[in-house]
Amino acid sequence: MALRINDIVPNFTAETDQGSITFHDWIGSEWAILFSHPKDFTPVCTTEFGAVAQLTGEWAKRGTKVIGVSVDNAESHKKWKSDIESYGGAKAGFPIIADIGLEVSKAFDMLPAEAYLPDGRTPADTATVRSVFIIGPDKKLKLSMTYPMSVGRNFAEVLRALDALQLTFNVPLATPANWQVGQDVVVALSLNDEQAREKYGALDIKLPYLRTAKAPK
Repeated sequence: MALRINDIVPNFTAETDQGSITFHDWIGSEWAILFSHPKDFTPVCTTEFGAVAQLTGEWAKRGTKVIGVSVDNAESHKKWKSDIESYGGAKAGFPIIADIGLEVSKAFDMLPAEAYLPDGRTPADTATVRSVFIIGPDKKLKLSMTYPMSVGRNFAEVLRALDALQLTFNVPLATPANWQVGQDVVVALSLNDEQAREKYGALDIKLPYLRTAKAPK
C-alpha cells in the first residue's frame, strides 16, 4: 500500500553504520529526513550525501535529524563515508541504514514487494530507491520527493520545504508558490477576516479566497 502524506511512517529496527536503531525511537520528538539511495559508491549519490554533510549546521538549527538508507551493508557504508567526506569536505555524522533485505525500501513503497537483489546487481536494479521523506515529530509523513537516477537532488529545495513545513505545522497557514523564508504566507480559509487579523495582523486580500499576512516569527 502506498505511503501517503500524513500517514504514520513505518517503524522498524535496522542496522546502520552507527549501530542498531528503532526508527520511531531514533526520531524521538524531533523532525527527521530519510534520504534513500540505490547503492553505495555511486557518483550522484556520493555528491548528494556530501551535500547533506555540508548542511549539518542547517539541520541542527531546524531541530532535524537526517538519516540515509542504501541497500548495502553497514561495513560498506562505513567505507563509502570516507569518499563522501572527501568529496563533500565535511564530516558525514549521520547514520546510514543497511537495507540489504530491502525491508525499509519496501515498507516506504520504494520497491515492489517481489523485488530482490540479484547477484552482480547494478544500481539500476534498485533505481526507484531515490527518495526524500520529511517526517514530523508526530511520526507522520509530511512530504516526499522521488527522483530518477539521472537527476541529483536539490538540497536548497529540501531546506526550503522543511522551513515551510515547520512554519505551517499545526497552524492555519500555508506557503505560496516559490515561497522563501521571510516572505508573506497564506492564511487558511478556516479563519474569517476578523479572526485572521486578530491572529496574524494586517491582511493583504488579493482575492476573496487568497489572503496573505506577514509570516509569524
